[in-house]
Amino acid sequence: MRLALPRWAGALAVKAAAFITVMSCALAALLGVLVHVSVTNQTVGRARDLALSRLDDATAAYEAGDALLPGAGLDPEGLPGRLRTLAVAGKRGTMVSSHQGRPTMWAAGPADGHRALAVEVDYSQQARTIAGLDQSILWSSALAIGATVLVGAFAVTRVTRRLHGTARVARRITAGDLDARVNDPRAQDPTRPQDEVAAVAAALDSMASSLQGKLLSEQRFTADVAHELRTPLTGLHAAAELLPPGRPTELVRDRVAALRTLTEDLLEISRLDSRRERLELDFEELGALAGRVVRASGTDTEVRVVRDARVETDRRRLERVLGNLVANAHKHGRAPVVLTVDGPVVTVRDHGDGYPQYLVAHGPQRFRTEGGAKGHGLGLTIAAGQAEVLGARLTFANAVDGGAVATLTLPEA
Repeated sequence: MRLALPRWAGALAVKAAAFITVMSCALAALLGVLVHVSVTNQTVGRARDLALSRLDDATAAYEAGDALLPGAGLDPEGLPGRLRTLAVAGKRGTMVSSHQGRPTMWAAGPADGHRALAVEVDYSQQARTIAGLDQSILWSSALAIGATVLVGAFAVTRVTRRLHGTARVARRITAGDLDARVNDPRAQDPTRPQDEVAAVAAALDSMASSLQGKLLSEQRFTADVAHELRTPLTGLHAAAELLPPGRPTELVRDRVAALRTLTEDLLEISRLDSRRERLELDFEELGALAGRVVRASGTDTEVRVVRDARVETDRRRLERVLGNLVANAHKHGRAPVVLTVDGPVVTVRDHGDGYPQYLVAHGPQRFRTEGGAKGHGLGLTIAAGQAEVLGARLTFANAVDGGAVATLTLPEA
C-alpha cells in the first residue's frame, strides 16, 4: 500500500527542504557519533590507564606488606561483581559503575585467598566532559542543520519562484493571452550561465511567439478571405434576384444565401479573434429574452422558466449565443428541443445523438464536423466566442438518457 502524502507535500520546495533536512540530520548524526566515540575512547583510555597504574602501586604495596593507599582495598564495597569474578579468576580488568552516587572507574586484580585487590578512581570529571561534549554536539548539529535548511530553502525558493512565474505565463497563454512572455534574464543574457529553468523559459517564449505568429496569420487569412468574398457575393446576390423564377433560380439563390451566411460568420469570427469587441451592457430579464430568441428562430422549441433572473449583459450578443445554440440543436439533434432558464443558467437540450466526444472534451472547433453532419462548425464556435466576450461560461455535455446539453452560465446582476 502506497503512503499518501498531503497535497502540500508535492511542492518542489517542500521536497527539497525535506531532502536537505534529512541529509543534514544524517551527516550531523554521523559526525556526532564519530566525535563522541573518539573523545569517549580517549577519555576512558586515560582513566583506565590511571586506574591500572594505581592498581600496580596497590599490588606492590600489598605484596610488600605495606599499608594500602586510599581508594584501594581487598573486595571493597561497591566493586562490580563481574569485575570481581574476573579478578578472582586471575585476570586484571577495569569497569565503570556508579558508587555512592557518583561514577567510578574500578581496576581490579587477583590477590591471595580467592580475593580481589581493587582500586577506585573518581570518574565524575570524565563523565561531565563526555556529557558536555554530547550536549555541544547536539546544539552545534541543530544550528548547522537550521542554517543549512535556511540556505538550501532560499536557494530552492529562487528556482521555484522562477518555475512558478513560468507556469503563470503558460496559464496566461492557455487562456488566450498570446503576448505573455517569461523574459527570464538568464535566457536573454548569453553571458550568464544558463540553467534548466532558463532553458524551459526560453522554450516557452519561443513556442508562444511561434504560436502567436501562426494564429495571427490564420486570423488575417480568415478576415481577408471574408472581406474579399463580400463584394463579389453582393453582386452575385443581386444578379440572382434578376433571374427568372424557376427551380434553377431557387437553387442558385439558396447557395448564394449560404455563401453570404458563411462569409458573415467568418467576419464575426475574425472580429472575435481580434479581441476588440466592446460590450453594450443593459439589464435584461432572461425569461423574456429567451422567449424572443425562440420566436425569432421560428422553431418548435419549448421554453421553461424555472427561476427568472435579471442580468446585466449585451442583449444582441446574448441573443446571438442562444440563437446559435437553438439552431444547432434543431439542425444536428432531434426534437423535442427545450430551452430552460434557471436563474443565471440557461440550458439548451435536444434529444438526438449528442455532441461528438472531441467537442465535449475540447470545445467547438471551426470547420470540423463529424458523423456526416452538414455545416462548417462555425455556429457553436461563434457562440463560444460571444459567450467569452460576455464573461459567461459555455459548456457542452451529453445527457445520460441521450441528447446534447449546452449550458450557459451568466454573471447575475
